[in-house]
Amino acid sequence: MARAARSRTPHPGIPQTLLLRLLPTWLDGVRTLPRAVRRDYRSRRTPPTATLIEPPHAYVRSLGLIAVTVLGAWLGLLLIGSSHAPVGPMDTTMALRPSLTGGTRINVSPLGDLELSSHYGPVRLDVDVDRLDPVRSQALVDHPERFSGLQAEVTRDVTRGAVGLALHSCVAVASGATALGLAVYRRPRRALAAGGLALALLAVSAGTAYATWNPRSVLEPKFSGLLSSAPSVVGNARNIVSEFNVYQKELARLVTNVTKLYDATSTLPTYQPDPTTIRVLHVSDIHLNPGSWQIIASLVKQYRINVIIDTGDTMDHGSVAENHFLDPASALGAPYVWVRGNHDSRSTQKYLTGRKRVTVLDNGKVTRIAGVRIAGVGDPQFTPDRSVVAAGEPAERTAGGRLADALRTQRLAGTPVDIALAHNPTAATEADGLAPLALAGHLHHREITTLPQGTRLMVEGSTGGGGLRAVQNKKPAPVQASVLYLDRTTKRLQAWDEITLGGLGLSRAEVSRHLPRENQPGATPSPSGSPHPPGPSSGPSSGPSSGLRSHPVRGSSGSPG
Repeated sequence: MARAARSRTPHPGIPQTLLLRLLPTWLDGVRTLPRAVRRDYRSRRTPPTATLIEPPHAYVRSLGLIAVTVLGAWLGLLLIGSSHAPVGPMDTTMALRPSLTGGTRINVSPLGDLELSSHYGPVRLDVDVDRLDPVRSQALVDHPERFSGLQAEVTRDVTRGAVGLALHSCVAVASGATALGLAVYRRPRRALAAGGLALALLAVSAGTAYATWNPRSVLEPKFSGLLSSAPSVVGNARNIVSEFNVYQKELARLVTNVTKLYDATSTLPTYQPDPTTIRVLHVSDIHLNPGSWQIIASLVKQYRINVIIDTGDTMDHGSVAENHFLDPASALGAPYVWVRGNHDSRSTQKYLTGRKRVTVLDNGKVTRIAGVRIAGVGDPQFTPDRSVVAAGEPAERTAGGRLADALRTQRLAGTPVDIALAHNPTAATEADGLAPLALAGHLHHREITTLPQGTRLMVEGSTGGGGLRAVQNKKPAPVQASVLYLDRTTKRLQAWDEITLGGLGLSRAEVSRHLPRENQPGATPSPSGSPHPPGPSSGPSSGPSSGLRSHPVRGSSGSPG
């Protein structure tokens, strides 16, 4: 009892009143301890909502990095992004450039630009044609058989050039963005981030271009610079073929206008062809120039041509792929008589044989068209075939001999030939004395001579302006053709007009009328009795010493009209 009483007695030495004061304070400290621990724990943690809200300067840094990346990539493309690539006989420079609309731009200096909507995206493909390599170009001229593989070669060259351009562009954008990032931020990590972002942007641009690639864009080009006003490319076109047709029509219209001007203002009434006069259009050496067909059709309509005579080299390589070029010959508005040239193969001749309104002459074959008897022989040589050694002049004379034999046979039969045809003038000279008129080509310039036994040999220039060879000289080769006026009774030559155009890219035309000596004023009247109305004297004569009188009328303008 006494022990229990003692245990409830306060500790001796501590006043009871002091214990009563400290007890509540101690209890409050114990209760507040968990809250203090929680506050300390929370103070050491990042609030979970802090990751969802970024301060405004974070967006500024991101936009700044993008701006540095784009600017650096653009500078890199400008400085080191170009790639030099040979494409066939040409040297080109390819490059990617920033653009809002994409597409492809081909610069043909100094003529201007050709733009294609090839793709959409933030980059444009620029191709500059720097020059025509003389070595590779000469190799094509020396070995025309290489033209058959030129398309495949160009395809390979373009593919290699595109791969090289892709590698150059990757290095350019990465280097440019990294260098500018290092200069702006002075921190390698930020600079490398700019370089990586530049590569990502280039990859996205390439993917966009691939997804929107339009291979038909080559059929819808847009021209600028001198190309937009050059006669060879008129304005904006739906496709290259129709655009070239516009050029052909415009050039033909120029010929028509000049000939109308000639008819209206000519002061040369020494020969006026009457409606019964036989009109022959002599063309030669077209050499795959498609513009020649429009010119020929225009002349046929303007001069009311009765028959067209083509003395060969209509093709350039004589390949089967070229044969469809001959299709317009059936629709020129007049019968078409043709002899093979040294650039026309046997395949060419076979393709033309039997076509509507086309007559092929060879080995002295004779035809009668519009009342005119015509005989011809094809060229015995096919020079594009370099595997065969050219036979030269002896072969031409042998072919001319076959023509002469046919002419003699016709004369003995009482059906003499009026016009003898051959491509090479050497072969045509064998007809001397056996026909009053012989026509040839091959030389790409006009020559008119009277042979020893009285036959007039007329060599026509190139109606195709030399074709692929049109720009080999300092000036484009002219386009030439002649209109021959034959008396309907005697089939003798009464006069002829020489038509000359300025050649590729030029819009100049000249028409000259010539008279044989016997038809000049004061000469013995023509046995044909063709009307020779009196009139004022003409200008000075020009041409060979055989007595030809020339009366040129020229027309030129900055653009066809």
